[in-house]
Amino acid sequence: MNKEFINILEEIEDNLNTALPSKSTPEWKELTFGTIDSCINDSHISVLTDPCAHLISSGGKRWRPLLLVLTARLVQEAKNIPVNLSKAFALTPLVEFAHTASLIHDDIEDGADTRRGKPCSHITYGMDVAINAGSWLYFEGASVIKKLDVSDGEKLRLYDLFLTELRLLHLGQAMDIKWHRNPGLIPSVEEYTAMVRNKTGTLARLAVKTGILAGEGSEEEIEKAGKLAQDIGVAFQIIDDVTNLTTGNPGKKRGDDIVEGKKSLPVLLHLNKKPSDLTVLKELFARAKTEGIESPAVEEAITLLTKSGAVEEARTEGITLARTKAQELSLLFSKDTPASALINELFLTMLSKNA
Repeated sequence: MNKEFINILEEIEDNLNTALPSKSTPEWKELTFGTIDSCINDSHISVLTDPCAHLISSGGKRWRPLLLVLTARLVQEAKNIPVNLSKAFALTPLVEFAHTASLIHDDIEDGADTRRGKPCSHITYGMDVAINAGSWLYFEGASVIKKLDVSDGEKLRLYDLFLTELRLLHLGQAMDIKWHRNPGLIPSVEEYTAMVRNKTGTLARLAVKTGILAGEGSEEEIEKAGKLAQDIGVAFQIIDDVTNLTTGNPGKKRGDDIVEGKKSLPVLLHLNKKPSDLTVLKELFARAKTEGIESPAVEEAITLLTKSGAVEEARTEGITLARTKAQELSLLFSKDTPASALINELFLTMLSKNA
């Protein structure tokens, strides 16, 4: 890995650990909860923090907080502003905590068993604890805004940006739930894309918008960069959908999207080619949901989608979209800078792992 990436990631980890310390400090508790009753001790607070800290520490690519820092640097280098990334680093928990919270809730809603090769939070800690902890972590991310030494106006802009993206994230998840709860309900490719722009793309959009704002970019630049980032998020979701049906995602079982009834892009592309297969796919989805990941229906569905070329078509679409939009983002200011090269390298590295 590029040494610069390693250095940035180390500082991101330091900020995540400060924002969610392994042991509560009086300063952290004051920032997070304000004044609380003296009888509340660390054993009470750990019911909130342990599931979140466990998932955060179990891995993750951290590409969103990394992108936040790189886009802040991109603005400053392009505008010849002295590079100071302290604000950008301080804001990285905003993105990573929202991402982690979404994973905790996503696993519950999908009925998943594993995440990053380990039992999901609701399996380890219980459903009630996981729901509550995941909900709290969404709010906890915003505590880093409160701590920033910036104007009230800038804080208000960050709060508004953050909360808008979270509302859109839940809209995207609502669309996904609607479709995977009903095996016979098939969205259009346009609907699928809109869903992914919000469910997945919103966190990339949040990272880039926050980074541009932290780097002192204009509102026009924030919005333009956000649109590019959301499409990068869509691209990597498409690639993730393909990986699920081929090698299987890390820490997950191949084809668990079939069990969950996900109407991924390969499914939609296949049905566009062969609409008469709707009945058989509905039956395979229903069987897989009833029988679980070991059901022969999982491999039968994957074979069907692969033979039509839909899986490979989706892979090509995802890779092309990621490359195009990453290039556009890196050249947002029409100027080659060290940061623009790093943004390109980040996404090329991610794509190489999915080649």
